[in-house]
Amino acid sequence: MAKTKFRPLHDRVVVRRIQADEKTKGGIIIPDTAKEKPQEGEVIATGPGGRDESGKLVPLDVKAGDRVLFGKWSGTEVKLDGEELLIMKESDIMGVVG
Repeated sequence: MAKTKFRPLHDRVVVRRIQADEKTKGGIIIPDTAKEKPQEGEVIATGPGGRDESGKLVPLDVKAGDRVLFGKWSGTEVKLDGEELLIMKESDIMGVVG
């Protein structure tokens, strides 16, 4: 992806979904209508972080390039530069893979 001019604010993260396999392990091809949206993605951009009660900046634990797992209904789907992305809060991310 080309460097986008979008920069998330506060503790928000931009994630690109990583597409799931087209076939099952047994070789059955899964049609688009039966597929679930993947719950794994790659972090594209992050905001500077949130603020605590005293106003001090708390940096995010994830960074661009991290592979993350997130909830099925997490984030807001947007289209930037012709690509479908998710914008979500860092708290919607369950963990970093590998």
